[in-house]
Amino acid sequence: MMLRILTALILIPPVVYLIGWAPKWLFLLALLGTVERGLYEYFALSRQAGFKPFPLLGYLGGAVLCIVQAADISNRNLVVLGSLVLILLVAVTLGLWGISELKDYLGAVAATVFGVLYVALTLSCLVPLRFSDPLAGRKKMLLLFLVIWADDIFAFLVGRSLGRTLLFPRVSPRKTVEGAIAGFAGSLLIAWAFARWFWQTADLKTVILLAGVVAIAGQAGDLAESALKRGANVKDSGAILPGHGGLLDRIDSLLFGAPAIWLALTLKDFWR
Repeated sequence: MMLRILTALILIPPVVYLIGWAPKWLFLLALLGTVERGLYEYFALSRQAGFKPFPLLGYLGGAVLCIVQAADISNRNLVVLGSLVLILLVAVTLGLWGISELKDYLGAVAATVFGVLYVALTLSCLVPLRFSDPLAGRKKMLLLFLVIWADDIFAFLVGRSLGRTLLFPRVSPRKTVEGAIAGFAGSLLIAWAFARWFWQTADLKTVILLAGVVAIAGQAGDLAESALKRGANVKDSGAILPGHGGLLDRIDSLLFGAPAIWLALTLKDFWR
């Protein structure tokens, strides 16, 4: 427990700097490192589960998505979509030569493309979220991470002490309904405090709504990563973070929370 807390205390200051004040080139460099490490752990899980993905294509595709999101180009979303289509076509074609047993063909292609979507596409949403409007982007990023951290902390503390009803026992034997409710409530509380004392220019209802979307998406991301690990019959996705396990174990909520808040803001601006 103490090792887990110590690791978190060491990591939080540089993470806060990166998401709020780092220049774009440094943010992109950190994002690329996170995506590549996340893909490495994902492909290890895939192989453990019996699939035969194409890691090199995944690493290259993940880097391309992040760089496209950071590039100053018009129709960026269209270029991202085109990149995904290209990755799919390459994976389908590569499988014709790279897979000896045709019964493994579908699994190899699907596992590769899913990895790019699951890790790289989701995390690449952080770039437009942060830099489309630098000042507001900083506040959106801080809100995103504060909500995810609050969800994890409240869910862990309440679930550990008061949790009785298992949420999804076949996916995670320790997550409880009480912990999930506490995590959601804690996220809204932190969002309210953030809007009141730091993001006073934003509408309170909008901030609370965004926090609710991120909290629900984050909990879904946590369960999804647990399902991947259970399917691979492993406890952690890696051992890079002392007391926490692998990188995917730490960013599982972010993988769903980042695209959720980006999509919510995009749709909000679209309809307005």
